[in-house]
Amino acid sequence: MAHVTQPVRRRHIPQRSCIACRRTDSKRALIRIVRTAQQGVQIDPTGKLAGRGAYLCQSQPCWQKAIKSSALNRALKTTLTVDELAALRAFAASLPEALESDGDEPVLPG
Repeated sequence: MAHVTQPVRRRHIPQRSCIACRRTDSKRALIRIVRTAQQGVQIDPTGKLAGRGAYLCQSQPCWQKAIKSSALNRALKTTLTVDELAALRAFAASLPEALESDGDEPVLPG
């Protein structure tokens, strides 16, 4: 009896879009910002916090554009507080100025 091999199934990689530049990438390559009922808007390094989320590239220009254009307010369906904006700007300042496309897992500063 001949041995029949099963086709290799490729693992599904969730895709998300950056709300600033609209570039599509794997969920892990983008940074998630989440609005939770208890803690407001915060950065979600695990990507698993419960709440409404939005994704941004790991580059300063995308973060600056999202904050300046109110794209985060629209995506999260909220109005960011002064403290939340300050925290997001501080995080954005720690990101690279240009997008790196090495395909590796993201390394979140902080």
